[in-house]
Amino acid sequence: MAKKVNVALIGYKFMGKAHSRAYRDADMFFSPDAQPVLKVLCGRNQTDVKAAAAKFGWQEYETSWEKVVVREDIDLIDISTPPGMHAPIAIAAAKAGKHIFCEKPLALTLIDGKAMLDAANKAGVKHMIGFNYRRVPAIVLAKKLLEKGKIGRIYHFRAVYLQDWIVDPDFPLNWRLEKEQAGSGALSDLGAHLIDLCRFLIGEEVGEIESVVGITETFVKERPRSITSDGVTSVTKAEGKGKVTVDDAAIFLARFTKVDTLASFEATRFANGHKNTNCIEINGSEGSLIFNLERLNELQFFSRKDPDYARGFKTILVTEPNHPYIAGWWPPGHTIGWEHTFVHEVYDLMNCIARNKPAEPNFLDGYKCQLVLDTVERSIQEGKWVKVGS
Repeated sequence: MAKKVNVALIGYKFMGKAHSRAYRDADMFFSPDAQPVLKVLCGRNQTDVKAAAAKFGWQEYETSWEKVVVREDIDLIDISTPPGMHAPIAIAAAKAGKHIFCEKPLALTLIDGKAMLDAANKAGVKHMIGFNYRRVPAIVLAKKLLEKGKIGRIYHFRAVYLQDWIVDPDFPLNWRLEKEQAGSGALSDLGAHLIDLCRFLIGEEVGEIESVVGITETFVKERPRSITSDGVTSVTKAEGKGKVTVDDAAIFLARFTKVDTLASFEATRFANGHKNTNCIEINGSEGSLIFNLERLNELQFFSRKDPDYARGFKTILVTEPNHPYIAGWWPPGHTIGWEHTFVHEVYDLMNCIARNKPAEPNFLDGYKCQLVLDTVERSIQEGKWVKVGS
């Protein structure tokens, strides 16, 4: 009989809904070595969190995260709040001996991120950060092809994350547009995913990001205030305007510690027509790979080893049972969606807890990502290339 892991989820809106579904589906489709139990859902608004708990299938609800993290019947704390709350909750959970699953970015600041990592390591608890795109089957296949040397020496890593949900200047201010809650704007919210995918896919060959130079811009300086928001779409306007204190768009270049690979990163919420274009292109001496989240069941692969008359990008439909995670879902050709990446995270985390093995990606990966983000911000302030960690 599988070990049971009692979960407390803190945060119940956009990410809370995604995580709730993942806990419900993981055991149904993958049968992990430990079974997640939806024990308690936590949020500040009692009426809303009570309704969410009933809708998502949680046994209980609570409005105080401080009470939740010290409960003896809780094994895992899942932090799906805005980044401004990550550090205090995670540190308290670690001190209480709870395993921790935390959404990205790890924290508001590098200091907070280091404190979270140190607290989790000192407590000896399992810790995972929510870089869910590592668990897209097409991304895992891309990593496999890279490890087998299918595109040769890597020359370019090109990454863009393009959205358009705040192009309208009348879109109300919400927590993602306020530095004290979000840390930064597109840079950390979207750029964190790009940095982690870079480290995951090519880090072993090119090393860590060594130095960066960047620029940011806030196109709309003030917005109508809001009363309620799920962080992305559903917003209720209030009277008056408030100042946008984060970037709307960020671009930076990077070099690596091991080889002379060039990397470029762009993150923006002002790319009209792009709803969620998370696109990675890797060019090598023998070929190229392209992935676009808006076509997440596909991976494009070009090989110079193909004969001249047959060269071109081929599209691999990543739905065959031999591709990671797909075997748990549907027959070949039946595609999966964005929400399934969270199921894969929960499945792997439950196995790590049951087998007493470190989770990946964990707070160390989150901290290393935070280190790059912090250096990009310093580069922007100083107007020059800055060495990471200097």
